[in-house]
Amino acid sequence: MKRALVALLLCLAASAISPGRAQDIREVNDYGGLSFSLTGKATQGGLLIGKTKPNSRVRANGVDLQVASNGAFLIGFGRDYDSTFVEVVVTAPDQSATETRSIPVLPRVFDVQSITGVAQKYVEPSPKDLKRIAEERRVIAEARARIADASDFEAGFVWPVEGPISGVFGSQRIFNGQPRAPHSGVDIAAGRGSTVVAASRGVVTLAHKDLFFNGNVVIVDHGLSLSTVYVHLDEIAVRQGQRVNIGEPLGKVGATGRVTGPHLHWGANIAGQAIDPQLLVGPMVQR
Repeated sequence: MKRALVALLLCLAASAISPGRAQDIREVNDYGGLSFSLTGKATQGGLLIGKTKPNSRVRANGVDLQVASNGAFLIGFGRDYDSTFVEVVVTAPDQSATETRSIPVLPRVFDVQSITGVAQKYVEPSPKDLKRIAEERRVIAEARARIADASDFEAGFVWPVEGPISGVFGSQRIFNGQPRAPHSGVDIAAGRGSTVVAASRGVVTLAHKDLFFNGNVVIVDHGLSLSTVYVHLDEIAVRQGQRVNIGEPLGKVGATGRVTGPHLHWGANIAGQAIDPQLLVGPMVQR
């Protein structure tokens, strides 16, 4: 009966939502004195924000998740997440009750984006540059490795800057005719010098100038291994270790690093995998 019900729910979701869109999960369940909620997008590139009783044990597809001291937890889905479900198991702090829920995870269709006019050194880096790139990736990974017992993400998310969307998450990138890795964020074609703000509250874990691909970059940690990154900045207005509030200025839009014009690359990452930042916010309302 349970499998039949889950299959029916999946069919209804698939019929109502096209493959390229994200399912919106907003559920609250009470069971045997144990309750947990899930809010967010259950799709490739999506994020579910969960809440349960403090000190509960939470597992997703058999993997233990960190639970914040207030009971918050996160489930992220990478671009290539290849299962149609995620099984969430929550066990009460005293182990008196366990609840298992299977959530359908919808696939998406990703674009192919061809970009020309990129300086060739960014398409075919020299051995010296490759060494530099490897070190910079280590620095970025270290900034993202912070797993704080915090749930700053519960403040919600806002667009860090307003402007036309010139690149979307997950699209296969082709630079000067050569295929490269899929795009890990969203590009916003705001004017040079436009103020870039923190998408949510958190702590700055990286404020670094002149990275090879990224130029001037800021990373903000929002708790439980969820971070956002702001790339190609003209100016940086914060320092590493600084706490920022949602909407607080981080810097200015620029054209540093691998770019063909001024824009902000905005990305989100959880536990080492990129997720789609557009799924964290509502539609952009440009003023």
